[in-house]
Amino acid sequence: MSTKKHNNKEEQEIQAKDTVEEQNNQTDKTTLQADEEGKVQREELTTEELLAAVEEENEKLRDQLLRQIAEFDNYRKRTLKEKAELILNGGEKTLSSLLPILDDLERAEKNIQENTNIETLKEGLDLVFKKFRNTLEKQGLKAIETQNQDFNTDFHEAIAMVPVTDGEQKGKIIDCVQTGYMLNDKVIRHAKVAVGQ
Repeated sequence: MSTKKHNNKEEQEIQAKDTVEEQNNQTDKTTLQADEEGKVQREELTTEELLAAVEEENEKLRDQLLRQIAEFDNYRKRTLKEKAELILNGGEKTLSSLLPILDDLERAEKNIQENTNIETLKEGLDLVFKKFRNTLEKQGLKAIETQNQDFNTDFHEAIAMVPVTDGEQKGKIIDCVQTGYMLNDKVIRHAKVAVGQ
């Protein structure tokens, strides 16, 4: 019997240990579950906070983008308007500088009707012509030199070939039919010339 009691006692101790271990395991599981639930809640909060921060940043970037688009659109409209004004009024400076010459021509026209002296008319016309040429030069217009120059296709257009007896005249400009012009070092009209051959 004592062996039975002893075995019984051992079994009870083992059962008690098992019960204590089960309770400890359940406590541990409950603690783990509580910890995991807390972590999940913290993760959810963190995710929600991150989402809110990202949405706020997204809204800021969207606002900046819309402002940049509006600013660019305003810039484009402004430059188109300025370009249209330049095209419309681009010749204003040049035309304003030509007005005094127009005034001189109007005075010359009146004097032609009143005055029959050819020399006076010639002098007046020469003055107006010089004034006109000086005004154009101030605007950047320059006549292309042709007299005794070698023919150059960059500046001259040959409209006739003239036979020459002097060998030095070959390839040189003999006569200028129409003066060519450059505006700020750019050819705007080639000089029409006769070239020696």
